[in-house]
Amino acid sequence: MKLMRVFDKREEDQNDFILGNLKIAPDIYEALLHGNPVVALESTIISHGMPYPQNLQTAKEVEAIVRENGAVPATIAILDGVPCIGLNNAQLERLAKLGINAQKTSRRDIPHVVAAGSNGATTVSATMFFASKVGIPIFVTGGIGGVHRHGETTMDISSDLTELGKTPVAVISAGVKSILDIPRTLEYLETQGVTVAAYKTNEFPAFFSGTSGCKVPCRVDTPEQCARLIHANLKLGLGSGMLIAVPIPEKHVSAGNVIESAIQKSLEEAKLKNVTGNAATPFLLARVNELTGGVSLAANITLVKNNAFVGAKIAVALANLQQCSKNGRLRSAL
Repeated sequence: MKLMRVFDKREEDQNDFILGNLKIAPDIYEALLHGNPVVALESTIISHGMPYPQNLQTAKEVEAIVRENGAVPATIAILDGVPCIGLNNAQLERLAKLGINAQKTSRRDIPHVVAAGSNGATTVSATMFFASKVGIPIFVTGGIGGVHRHGETTMDISSDLTELGKTPVAVISAGVKSILDIPRTLEYLETQGVTVAAYKTNEFPAFFSGTSGCKVPCRVDTPEQCARLIHANLKLGLGSGMLIAVPIPEKHVSAGNVIESAIQKSLEEAKLKNVTGNAATPFLLARVNELTGGVSLAANITLVKNNAFVGAKIAVALANLQQCSKNGRLRSAL
């Protein structure tokens, strides 16, 4: 990876490195350079997932969990038209205060946000794209997008799914957001050639619930098993990503029925108000949070933190496996 130090007049950026049009934070650069574990994190959850200052506090806590478990967190966003891989505290706070004034940025929006010199909070697809560009193989999020309910008539399908089909990054999430059509989402992922695995369960989790009624083709029970799965995908050069679904912690499962009832009501409201496209998920999640008196937001934060814990463990196991593989090749060469 050929990188150059960026000399920026603003103090918050002066130690960053550059790769093409991307800025890479110093700790991310050093970790990638030495093959140490790095975990990518999205920024839409900061700007569109919850209000300030709760969003900033949650972002810092998630990053702390990643660090405490042996990996380096790389929160990804576009600031002033520049894609940033890893944000410092000042940048995190800036993004948190921007909130919904930062554009929700999927892969399709990247050229526009960059060309306009705007601020963009990356979704799953955009975060995967940037993570792959700098060689980060693992990305942690809450839940991915998917096929929306009634998607067979609206064709409302998240770009997260097509990104998983063409970008070799492993996504650690609590499955698919339960506001979506889970069976059709899994069918679409199969069509895209995406490996779908569940962590310590045979059933695909449904974000706020540990069960969805859908079985998975692959079960993994340890970070080491996850690492071997990811390593095999990368070594074979399949070019696709994979989804490792982690159930929400058991103590929050009881809230699932309450949240599911709120989801049904929110879906009806969205239909009546004609809320579609990338506005649908923020609307539905916000409305569900209102209807459940904050229960869904608390559960959302809990599952993101749990995913960060599991994702960091997987990243460490993968870095160790890759180092062992590299050492083995060196011994063979000698």
